[in-house]
Amino acid sequence: MPAIVGIHTFKQVTRQDLLTVHAWLQRPYIAEWWREPRSLVELEHDYLPPISSQSSTRAYIALLDGEPIGFIQSYVVVGSGGGWWETETDPGARGIDQFLAREHQLGRGLGSAMVRAFVEQLFQNPEVTRIQADPSPENERAIRSYSRAGFVPVREIVTPDGPAILMLRERSSR
Repeated sequence: MPAIVGIHTFKQVTRQDLLTVHAWLQRPYIAEWWREPRSLVELEHDYLPPISSQSSTRAYIALLDGEPIGFIQSYVVVGSGGGWWETETDPGARGIDQFLAREHQLGRGLGSAMVRAFVEQLFQNPEVTRIQADPSPENERAIRSYSRAGFVPVREIVTPDGPAILMLRERSSR
């Protein structure tokens, strides 16, 4: 497997990005695992909250050497609502979700590199204590990708989207 080189950066999703993200979500290999949001209206609601909103979700276009390669989002776990993480009490816990935009880029280490770079960025905030992901137990590619990015599978859980594997990445004690 060739090493992934380049600089990973993350650009916050803007109104101009919504058509691109929407098109990516229609790709079968993404739609199989990423069920919502599906419409442009839902994308706008979820990823472009009003400036006055206290929404904890932050959506980004992932860039490699300035070229869009995927989507990644983070959110504050506590109080995320909708039946998600109702027993979580750690205000420093963050959740992430992501996908690569082009199928031919899968299985090359690009997703793991993207997640590692994003996690490093999240941990620059001293308030962030840990980061979690919740791939489907059937999504072996995502589980491998998160594992390569330093996440540890903790246990199988049930989420509003169905069964998932809770995977955690703790802040390094360096």
